[in-house]
Amino acid sequence: MSIEREREKADRERRRQEKAEAQAQEEDKMEIDGEPAGPQAQEQDEEVPTYTSIEAPPSVLPQRRYCDITGLEAPYTDPTTGLRYHDKSVYEVIKALSTSTAKEYLSARGVNSIVK
Repeated sequence: MSIEREREKADRERRRQEKAEAQAQEEDKMEIDGEPAGPQAQEQDEEVPTYTSIEAPPSVLPQRRYCDITGLEAPYTDPTTGLRYHDKSVYEVIKALSTSTAKEYLSARGVNSIVK
């Protein structure tokens, strides 16, 4: 995705330079009887925002935490396994999990911690 951004930035910069050169050439031409020289084909070279070209700062909101079992919002974390859970019924399921299964859930989330 960063390659696409770099390519888009290079294209935008190239278009800006071409537009600036064209405007400089038009200014150099003489006006005859008050009419501007050359055709008045002004291109609307406005940058159309695309999904990859929209740049925004990182969010200041805290990252949402989701239950590793159900996918619902998880306000709780099991202290022994580190798994996040939604409510007490899910906690009962987490307590019954083996350590290898808990490690698999954590690795699916992208956490590589040691389960005690």
